[in-house]
Amino acid sequence: MPPDYQEPPSDFTAEIEAGLQVNTGNTESSSFNGRTKLVYDTDIFRQEGVFKAYYAADSEKTTAEKYDVELQSSYKFYSGYVFARGDFTEDRFGSYTRISTVSTGYGFDAIGGDRTKLSLEIGPGYRYNLPQGSESEPSPEADRDIILRTAAKFEQKIHEYTSFNADLTAEVGENNNTLTLDMSYKNTLFQDWAFKIGMNVKYTEIVPEDSKQTDTVTTFNLLYTFK
Repeated sequence: MPPDYQEPPSDFTAEIEAGLQVNTGNTESSSFNGRTKLVYDTDIFRQEGVFKAYYAADSEKTTAEKYDVELQSSYKFYSGYVFARGDFTEDRFGSYTRISTVSTGYGFDAIGGDRTKLSLEIGPGYRYNLPQGSESEPSPEADRDIILRTAAKFEQKIHEYTSFNADLTAEVGENNNTLTLDMSYKNTLFQDWAFKIGMNVKYTEIVPEDSKQTDTVTTFNLLYTFK
């Protein structure tokens, strides 16, 4: 091969990361977490899947166990894109042990520069929440709600090896409202390896008895990117 040969860009990328986890809110512990992100992005379609797993235990018992799946399929056209999305959470120790949200809507790139990107999304959806049991209500009924979901996805490339991401999502429903902020700072160490600091903060307006409204997860991970 010529010395300046480069592989053509791929439509598929994947990220795999793992590292230390610190929880505050409904769970107080430190342990390990893992995350995988898969993206297939073409001129017409973008398919994205994110899979997260959190597990923690102290000397006596398991203190945190949570699994998240985020799936989104987008169809692009000249002024933006339409999407269908599903978010699914199993959280053994959370205020809600099972959360399922499906939504659809419209999104567009408000800023589409090489260094700064901002995407905005809005659309209706349906949310299913199964509350954590309590002494007064050991077997609670699930909450079902029609929602309006809005999201802002921001990405800033600070320089060649460093980037900052922040996603803000609001779900407004008749029975409950949530606000989620997912932030990360990534610094490339060498080639496809990077160090990543992440923070996820979720506020739920109405929670079961003896539960806190705000959950925070902070992660310190080593990340590898496939392209």
